[in-house]
Amino acid sequence: MIRVLSAVVLFCFVMVDIAPVFAQDQGTIVVAQAQKRRTLFDLLFGEEPAPPPPVEQQQQPRRTTPRTPTAALPPAKPLVTKAEGATRLAVFGDSMAIDLSKALERFYADDPNLVVINQGVGDSGFVRTDFFDWDRAIGEQIAANSFDLAIVMIGVNDRQEINADGQSYKSLTDQWRAIYQQRLTGFLNQLRAANKPVIWVGLPPMSKSEYSAALAQVSAVQRLASFSGGAEFVDIYERFLGEDGKFSSYGPDVNGQNARMRKDDGIHFSTAGSDKLAFYLNQSIRNFYRGGGVTVEVADPLVGTDAGAMVRLPYQGLGQVRLLEVAGAVIPLSRSPNRAGDLLTASGQAAPVPAFTLEQLMTAPMGRVDAFGVGVDPGAVENAGGR
Repeated sequence: MIRVLSAVVLFCFVMVDIAPVFAQDQGTIVVAQAQKRRTLFDLLFGEEPAPPPPVEQQQQPRRTTPRTPTAALPPAKPLVTKAEGATRLAVFGDSMAIDLSKALERFYADDPNLVVINQGVGDSGFVRTDFFDWDRAIGEQIAANSFDLAIVMIGVNDRQEINADGQSYKSLTDQWRAIYQQRLTGFLNQLRAANKPVIWVGLPPMSKSEYSAALAQVSAVQRLASFSGGAEFVDIYERFLGEDGKFSSYGPDVNGQNARMRKDDGIHFSTAGSDKLAFYLNQSIRNFYRGGGVTVEVADPLVGTDAGAMVRLPYQGLGQVRLLEVAGAVIPLSRSPNRAGDLLTASGQAAPVPAFTLEQLMTAPMGRVDAFGVGVDPGAVENAGGR
């Protein structure tokens, strides 16, 4: 019995006299204070002492590597509000025209006096009039007076059979060319009758040689129609060739840096290519758009100079007479050239020289500049009279 009692007492002393206990709760370390040693009398007759309050130790904060601040985007450039009477530049055509209109929007984004209107219709052309009739569409736009200046870029879908008068004609045959040009002429005649300036953009080279050769022929027909229809034709073919004279997906951009000019399909322009095309077209657009209005006449670069008073032959530009003239291109044989001092005091154009009659041309002596291959031999005439 004594042994049992001794074991119980020993067990109680071990339970009371324990080492400090550590507890951790949500990042806070709690350390229990060492308790006071208690006697057997306290265990049997004393009250249970209240535990001392725990002492909290703050956990050391973790050291984190400071983040490098990310680069911020520059503030958005405010959009320029277009003027109420801004010139309306409409871009007509197929998917190529759609990309071109976006590039022109970027190019003239800061110009409040010009607004670009996208009038492109994907998969359209002048062959499939059953899908989209451009002659009817341009007539509706002219009647609505929805634009001031027109840019046309179309043709990538026109290498296919054409239907007319219930018959079909294979692509690029003589009958096909005649019908195709007739449709282009009808389109341009409506614009000319409405006094709407037109800039027609030729087609660029394509990646597939056979397709590129076919579209080059289509572009040639468009060039002839533009000349006869009074439109400015902008040939861009050579501007998008590689150094070897062949198709290239890459080339110098507007900043002179080598960039991708064409998309993966080898047909459409990339963003850089479209921006380059818009840069080229700006030169032609400036012939009509002067920063606040549209005119159908090209400015004379010699106005205000001494050469502006010279007798100059009018320059026949793309089917219509322009104000641009070539100084000194033709000097009449009947007068001597003006001196430089005379140019400063010239006040007007000289009287026109009478033209040669047909009889004078036929009887002009051989060797004279106006003989044109039909002149007479003076020696033969004298011998015929017996003198």
